[in-house]
Amino acid sequence: MYETVKDLIENRVSTGRYDAEKSLSEEQITELVRLATRAPSAYNFQNWKFIAVRSPEAKARLQAVSYGQKQVVDAAVTFIICGTLAAHEGLASALQPSVAAGFLPQAFSDGWVAQASSSHENNPTLQRDEAFRSASLAAMTLMFAAQGMGLSTGAMSGFDPQALAQEFGLSEREVPVMLVTAGYPTEGNWPQKVRRPVEEVMALV
Repeated sequence: MYETVKDLIENRVSTGRYDAEKSLSEEQITELVRLATRAPSAYNFQNWKFIAVRSPEAKARLQAVSYGQKQVVDAAVTFIICGTLAAHEGLASALQPSVAAGFLPQAFSDGWVAQASSSHENNPTLQRDEAFRSASLAAMTLMFAAQGMGLSTGAMSGFDPQALAQEFGLSEREVPVMLVTAGYPTEGNWPQKVRRPVEEVMALV
């Protein structure tokens, strides 16, 4: 469908109107999350969690904490993208597969764990910043993955974080960062909105 990554980026739109009659299979949803986990994260923390809201009952619950926005009901699935705090505590486990694969020396892994523990321990601001960075990178990766699969997506920040966390049983270490709707678009969506000129947002130094 898209010949190049550049083509995919230039054709992506933020979708708010979906065909509510079309669904995604569990295999499609799982593949989207698998691809989203290819996103980068500091130290390879992988400090994210994806909740795929697809049943009518769960969609109604999500709509109730998303200010009644209709797209979370009409989209085939809405992902609650979470960042996780205290990621340094699980870093050794996250790195172990790379050590076992033979390309990440154990000494490097041990060093990263020590560095991450030193900088993140007792630093809730850094933990939260890192959770938001990782979750945002994963969300964008998921959106591009969906675009490549012929789907449309929309990123949403319009929700009550505390109510959402309570409604979907998030732990104190799981921070809801954004929602990403995904599915098949219907008529009425805008094209990609015009961007500011590059010279207004870029500095060459």
